Amino acid sequence: MAAIAQDPQARLQHALDVAYRYLGHRDRTVIEVRRHLEAKRVEPDTIDAALAELERVGYLDDARYARAFAEDRRTLDGWGAERIERRLRRAGIERELIDAVLGAQGPADELAAAIAVLERRVRTPPRDERARERALGVLARRGYDLETAYDAVRAFESGRAA
Repeated sequence: MAAIAQDPQARLQHALDVAYRYLGHRDRTVIEVRRHLEAKRVEPDTIDAALAELERVGYLDDARYARAFAEDRRTLDGWGAERIERRLRRAGIERELIDAVLGAQGPADELAAAIAVLERRVRTPPRDERARERALGVLARRGYDLETAYDAVRAFESGRAA
């Protein structure tokens, strides 16, 4: 380990090796990799150099991460924009990038996704106030804003597809 501490190139290679192992499990954000390297006690200058190299060769790309994450959570888990936004912010994605990714889906798409969640999770249109509240709760927990959730429940009740 003393040899690594002496040679800047060896320190960079060590940081890259740690980062590559971390990235081997799933795609990560720049902040996630930075935190991981900090936890492994890599020096700040070496972290900066490693992150720059990982971005240069395409292993780190926050825009790609945000697009893929949002699409996966919408498609696979039925998440709404608010929940996706919270998770992206927690992962260290910048506000402008989150807005661009979430802005790519319009209100009609968000409504259609909410109705699809109700069709999968609730299955039958609500017949009373208690069932409506349950359907709204399903959508709220998945991160749909209240207005979209109400519209989706009304559309689901009336049998309209968005």
